[in-house]
Amino acid sequence: MKEHAQFIALGLPCDQTALIAEAESFVKQFGALEEKVKKAKVIDPELLRKIIAAVKALIAFQRGVLLLLIQCKVRASIFPLFVDHITREAVHFLELLEKPLQPLSTIQEILERAAFWLRQMKEHIEFIIHLLDPSERSLITQAEALLEVFRNLLETARDLESMSESDPRFFNAAVRFIFEVNDRTNELRDFKATAHELVVLCRVLSTIPDPLLTDHVRREADKFLKELEEFKSVTNVCKSLQASQ
Repeated sequence: MKEHAQFIALGLPCDQTALIAEAESFVKQFGALEEKVKKAKVIDPELLRKIIAAVKALIAFQRGVLLLLIQCKVRASIFPLFVDHITREAVHFLELLEKPLQPLSTIQEILERAAFWLRQMKEHIEFIIHLLDPSERSLITQAEALLEVFRNLLETARDLESMSESDPRFFNAAVRFIFEVNDRTNELRDFKATAHELVVLCRVLSTIPDPLLTDHVRREADKFLKELEEFKSVTNVCKSLQASQ
């Protein structure tokens, strides 16, 4: 959340001093909350309340910036879809904060979460393609190949999620799909890690405003992979139960 606010501040035009100041205030606020969380042994109710309030305020701010962008009242160097993208992630974080922490237990829940992350991964690739200099043909070709893969994975996830509404006793095609998603996300994570290294070493031509952006999307791929490990543990249990029956 801190970095999302920082990306908005970096992408706003210099004459939008009030919006930039507000974005930077969120950077400071979430930075302070991050330090408190790092030091805390448990997240007490008061700290949780402050985090929830901060996330809600950030969502409102991001939606306000998006409105200005799509109505052409502010012309920034950030894509409206990027602001929508990070708002979706903030909403997802808020849902996790407000709901009791419970593991996903059904294939439908797993497919719904997979579809969420696959959309985010797909858009990461789209953003990278648009930020690379046109002369970076090799990297763009690699990214476009990954984009085609993740577009197809997202459509499949949505199809399987819809099918899972029939509440099947087992759904082995969906189980196979989750393992395929894991393999492809590992490939994407490695591509992002390479892109980040190239940006840090100044070995790529792009309009990427800060190496933090490529590191950020790589970490989000790691987060998806961590959740996929949880998905795989659930689907393995489902397969074992089905085999025993």
